[in-house]
Amino acid sequence: MAYTDRTLSCADCGAPFTFSADDQSYHAEKGFTNEPKRCPTCRVSRRSERGDSGGGYGGQREMFTATCASCNKEAKVPFQPRGDRPVYCSDCFRAQQGGGGGGGSSYGGGGGSRGGYSGGGGGSSGDGGYDRGDRGGNDRGGRGGRW
Repeated sequence: MAYTDRTLSCADCGAPFTFSADDQSYHAEKGFTNEPKRCPTCRVSRRSERGDSGGGYGGQREMFTATCASCNKEAKVPFQPRGDRPVYCSDCFRAQQGGGGGGGSSYGGGGGSRGGYSGGGGGSSGDGGYDRGDRGGNDRGGRGGRW
């Protein structure tokens, strides 16, 4: 489709701005259906007001300090510890997970303290590690239903 430059009016300041053919093509390629409402200047100022850096999850995450339940060292974690569950430093957390760094041991049984779908020890039912135990099909390794 051939696009032509269009002049739009900014919803914030009312100033006219150009929605170029290249920008329209980019919007269509990304699947955007709405045209821009704000001029580039108002767009930048709005992002800076919101603290939006334009990528990822909005910038730096707040970190909280806790004491590791295993080695008693100080641990920095990206959530507010509530006290009802243990918090581990990075090293102890990795050791709790089986030390695999997240690769290869999560679904097939064996490896780590959680094993396959069964929530511990892996699948010994002869079906390739997909023993769901007696908890039904929604077991997530003993995490209490919260991811």
